Amino acid sequence: MSIPDYISPIVGYRTWLWDNVGLRSLCGERWHPGRVLAARCRAAAVVGTIAGRAEGDDAHDAPQANCTCGVYASKSFEHLHSTKYARCGLYGEVNLWGTVVEHEQGWRTQFAYPKSLYLPPDTLPHSSAPIQDRLRGLIAYGINIFVGDDTRNIPLWTKDSGLNSAGLDHLIEIGRECCDRPQRHQILKKGDRLAVLGRGTAVVEHVDNERVRAVVLNKCELMIARSSIRWDRRYRRWETSPSACVETNAKAEHTHARTQLRG
Repeated sequence: MSIPDYISPIVGYRTWLWDNVGLRSLCGERWHPGRVLAARCRAAAVVGTIAGRAEGDDAHDAPQANCTCGVYASKSFEHLHSTKYARCGLYGEVNLWGTVVEHEQGWRTQFAYPKSLYLPPDTLPHSSAPIQDRLRGLIAYGINIFVGDDTRNIPLWTKDSGLNSAGLDHLIEIGRECCDRPQRHQILKKGDRLAVLGRGTAVVEHVDNERVRAVVLNKCELMIARSSIRWDRRYRRWETSPSACVETNAKAEHTHARTQLRG
């Protein structure tokens, strides 16, 4: 992907979701390797009117100053981190050009293409073969990819020389440290949310070494073996399977007993 020589792009900063195919915007828009992302106005479909146009009229060219359309990017990494967007996926630099609408902290533009990517260490598996499988979709963009460390950015893939052994070794070492070092946020405690896969989210009411008591939708009480609950690093949440949960009537009986006492 080459930006025309007569264009001097703005460099912005943004966050993407990603999978084995490649990049997506947080709204789900797919960014195709080797292809410019051209903004389209979809506001009409969402709010019914755009800048005084009647519903059903064609949307205007994006972006427009009096609309919300365009490709979004921040002016700095600091702003991306302070707004918590950097935690939503992988982040990086993006080239922006065409029609540009400037805001205090960023831009909305007509055209965009990724310039470089920075992967948080916990977004990748920590062994060589799976890393290369996951990177394949990103490599197709023909841009540099870094491990986004707290203190420095280490090249993981460069478009000129391919996979960087120093970046790969660093990523694997970080993974080992994460596995060996106890994490404060990985200690299950009262008040934590627990995803019961396929059923919903429960709230933990009691934890001991063997069992966990949790409540789904504030009415259905579950008893769960502590050993069946795990921390999902990808989604940053506690999870368990429905088969590990046993429903009890303790909560209903407790409520009934209090009602009888009041009577």
